[in-house]
Amino acid sequence: MVGFGVDAYDGRDKILELEPDVITLDLEMPRMDGLTFLKLLKKHHSAPVIVVSSLTQAGSAKALESLSEGAIDAIGKPDGNRTMAEVGRLLIRQIKAAATSKKQFKPVAKEPVVVKPKDFNQFNLGLGRIIAIGSSTGGVEALRYLLPRLPAGLPPIVVVQHIPPNFSRLMSENLNTICQFEVHEAIDGEELKPNTCYIAPGDYHLSLIPKGMGYSIRLNQSPPVHHCRPSVEVMMLSVARNAKRKAVGVMLTGMGQDGARGLLEMRNAGARTLAQNEESCVVYGMPKAAIEIGAVERIESLEAMPAAIMEELLKPI
Repeated sequence: MVGFGVDAYDGRDKILELEPDVITLDLEMPRMDGLTFLKLLKKHHSAPVIVVSSLTQAGSAKALESLSEGAIDAIGKPDGNRTMAEVGRLLIRQIKAAATSKKQFKPVAKEPVVVKPKDFNQFNLGLGRIIAIGSSTGGVEALRYLLPRLPAGLPPIVVVQHIPPNFSRLMSENLNTICQFEVHEAIDGEELKPNTCYIAPGDYHLSLIPKGMGYSIRLNQSPPVHHCRPSVEVMMLSVARNAKRKAVGVMLTGMGQDGARGLLEMRNAGARTLAQNEESCVVYGMPKAAIEIGAVERIESLEAMPAAIMEELLKPI
């Protein structure tokens, strides 16, 4: 059964009447804005919420805030780059994923406690080391938990999160204020540097190409992979080809199977590979797909993941 509310008050009545399994929420509504409604809704209803927002600066900021208020995902409205049909297909996939999702995972520790082993020395990690992270549904909040708990002085980190254009830039800016290292949206052609995290821009695939003893970034808009652009698969396959055993790959919460084959190629090339466990995932699709094909050598909760990454990074290669 499908219901429709013309504003927040009508929506409230429909939710009480129909008891939906999934709620889609427009952030721009008459009488009460969607973000305010979400905050009230989450006090009384546990159904997963997908927010729909404009891709403007203000709309993107509200969409990202909604994720911290309990929404499990956010998608952009149709614009000059995406048609109604394209957004509709994405929304259908998101609704199906949300229907199987868990209540948003809330780690016990609220304040970031940076994981830094006693023997950690940023100079003993070696040239060419890299950390590659992939995530989707529930991933924005997972990244907000994970990245601030990693120490300064790490090798470059590359992140592909399924996220619309402009959302990725604002997410990068937010992460940059809470992490021990620089975080910014990746730029085509830039050389990767230690102590920096690079976020794939929405609607662009990110891959690595060799440059000297390290790597540079290549962005492109080739066709989506597993319905995704950026695709975790594209990024991880390039890491497998170029970094081999010098990489650590991490698969976080997300729907579908994007990245599973890429993480398997990383493991086959000698990289350390980790995945988030089912209990701490909002949607277990991507980690599950990677685990099922043998791509993962270590499964950890989100809370344990920062320490696990450091342990794998510091193992001899």
